[in-house]
Amino acid sequence: MKTIQITSLDNIAEAAKEFIAQMGDETVYAFNGEMGAGKTTFINALCKALGVEDDTTNSPSFSIINEYRSDTTAELIYHFDLYRLESLEEAFDIGVEDYFDSGALCFLEWPERIEDILPNDTVRVNIIVNDDDTRTITIE
Repeated sequence: MKTIQITSLDNIAEAAKEFIAQMGDETVYAFNGEMGAGKTTFINALCKALGVEDDTTNSPSFSIINEYRSDTTAELIYHFDLYRLESLEEAFDIGVEDYFDSGALCFLEWPERIEDILPNDTVRVNIIVNDDDTRTITIE
């Protein structure tokens, strides 16, 4: 297990770069953390570090999936917010498995909603809010 510390929003870009340096060939990343832990904020920092220059990266709460393209590598990145999904059937209806099989990076918030259909090589990322309001990210 690897860990990354985020002491404030001032070092989130550095933390995102550190995370990217530790990424392997896996493409599906499941971000777990309580409401308000910073999942969306960290995924946005990852997208920026990966070359997404669009300032409209935000939580896909209403659309469930946002698609970004890196301006440096042209790589596709999918950002899922699965909080509003009520069943696995809904996940199948929006084609999550096709996204997972696409080879594009998939960053998932609230992955426990579709735990049963996550690929075996999904990387588990936990964001823990510490008592001093810093964040600890663990990568499994």
